[in-house]
Amino acid sequence: MKDGRKKEAQLIKYPSDVSPDEGVVEDLPLIGEKAVEQLTEGLLSHYLPDLQRSKSALQELTQNQVVLLETLEQEISKFKECNSILEINALFLEAKHYHNKLVNIRNEMMMLHEKTSKLKKRALKLQQKRQKEELEREQQREKELEREKQLTAKPARRT
Repeated sequence: MKDGRKKEAQLIKYPSDVSPDEGVVEDLPLIGEKAVEQLTEGLLSHYLPDLQRSKSALQELTQNQVVLLETLEQEISKFKECNSILEINALFLEAKHYHNKLVNIRNEMMMLHEKTSKLKKRALKLQQKRQKEELEREQQREKELEREKQLTAKPARRT
């Protein structure tokens, strides 16, 4: 009995002492190449259709992502165009504002020009009137001097 227990003790091994691959080759019966090929074909035929469907689904998703990215880029460019249009509108409003200012300045300058023209004409008329009055006074003085000369006693001429 002692020998039987020894053999049992030798057969019982603790899990930490045993390698997971130990005894696998010995446990498997020898398989021929034809069987390996058939198993491979069976495995491939079982999983290949699903893998091909997954592949085509992934390709479709990739194409959809590309389309979405292109659409997104187009939308972004539209938003940029909208911002550009808003900036252009702001510039046009600013240009209109300054145009109105220029028109007001031009109108004011035309009004000032008309006023200065009227003032120049008035000043010229006043100057002409003053010159005429001075000329008339001068002529009046000359007439008075002439008259005084004629009125002053003249010594009689002795002949």
